[in-house]
Amino acid sequence: MSAGEQQKAVVVESLVKRFGRFTAVDHVSFQVDHGEIFGFLGPNGAGKSTTIRMLCGILKPTEGSGTVAGFDVRTQSEQIKAHIGYMSQKFSLYQDLTVEENIDFYSGIYRIPSGEKAERKRWVLEMAGLTEHRKRPTAILSAGWKQRLALGCAILHKPPILFLDEPTSGVDPISRRQFWDLIYEMSSRGVTVFVTTHYMDEAEYCDRLGLIYRGELIALGTADRLKTELMQETVLDVLCDRAETAMVDVEGLPSVKEAALFGRGLHVVAEDGRRAAAEIRRLLEGQGRRVERVEEIVPSLEDVFVSLIEARDRAEAPLAEVRR
Repeated sequence: MSAGEQQKAVVVESLVKRFGRFTAVDHVSFQVDHGEIFGFLGPNGAGKSTTIRMLCGILKPTEGSGTVAGFDVRTQSEQIKAHIGYMSQKFSLYQDLTVEENIDFYSGIYRIPSGEKAERKRWVLEMAGLTEHRKRPTAILSAGWKQRLALGCAILHKPPILFLDEPTSGVDPISRRQFWDLIYEMSSRGVTVFVTTHYMDEAEYCDRLGLIYRGELIALGTADRLKTELMQETVLDVLCDRAETAMVDVEGLPSVKEAALFGRGLHVVAEDGRRAAAEIRRLLEGQGRRVERVEEIVPSLEDVFVSLIEARDRAEAPLAEVRR
């Protein structure tokens, strides 16, 4: 490993995880800088959680190599666990304990010195905004409060690297936004945050993103780079009346690859944006629809992700035919 790689918070080289004949993670490689918020984006079942569990020392890789905080994911899992925080989407809390009893329990798990426990507890309660709720049973807390408590328990030992596995699943939008404020605060103090998500809006909050699909890393970079460099097609924003009924007709145009409802209008993907725009306007106006705009826009992350997935599926289709 080079000196540059040793200075990275996370280094992954051709990591593979198989369960029998099923390959959950397929030769994934990337690096994460110290203090970076790195987002791992993909649909359910794409391999996000399996990757994060290998990096946390919970699962042993089938092939490949990697380091977390300088420790080997294959041979130094216990050292890794001592230097990371881990929070799963299920919030590993004891429902029959109070807020502070959960904190006390995790203080013991992390072997925090007795002289530091009280100060760490106070810090977590203040950070999570739970000071007034410290005596409440965890079971009666809202999902948003449980989320904050789970985060506090995960960082009691002040780890330099924090792994968050779909941490906002099932949480309301306001709590999600507040949770991300806490992530930004930790990142500003130098904590590396590795977060998996399938929410496209959350992906925008990350410094860099890895897009994973069917166990393969299909794109890597900042949100801006993914939207401006990796999207091969043009995206048109079409605003017209009765967009839901217009969608099928628009998608049937020869110049259009895909059309989908987006708010009150459509997002249309085409290889030749100018030609498609002219055909769309001609079609819709010919149907007597009021067309407010047909214009090229910067694609959303959702547009990019769908485009990359479809490109991967098209590339896989001929191989699947050959295997038959």
